[in-house]
Amino acid sequence: MDINDIEHFLRLHSIRPSHHRIRVYQYLVENRNHPSVDIIYQELIRDIPTLSKTTLYNTLELFLEKGVAILITIDENERRYDADTSFHGHFRCNTCGQIFDIRLHTVPRELESMEGFEINESHIYFKGLCPKCLERGNS
Repeated sequence: MDINDIEHFLRLHSIRPSHHRIRVYQYLVENRNHPSVDIIYQELIRDIPTLSKTTLYNTLELFLEKGVAILITIDENERRYDADTSFHGHFRCNTCGQIFDIRLHTVPRELESMEGFEINESHIYFKGLCPKCLERGNS
């Protein structure tokens, strides 16, 4: 996704595409690392010295409000962000802390039987050990 595509995408979602907002969204799309505010800040401050954490928090809250990003709270003490708003789950490695996307191709049967309910959001989380940590013998 180039800058023009991001600008157009943000406008479609009623978000004024300021330089900071474009760069934050670009980071989320290009770096599928489910970053925290601190990770995003450390990466972007090098190129955008005027970026403040307040601006970053406000931008991410706007993205959540407008539905262009989702909040991952797989660990109670940490907020992570994901630009992939499609239906999917997440796996967090207990050893290295990395978060991976888990593709879900069908909606679970239990949800199919929820006639009369309106689901506004869903969170499907798994925790365990990733292949690299298993290979290293971390258990």
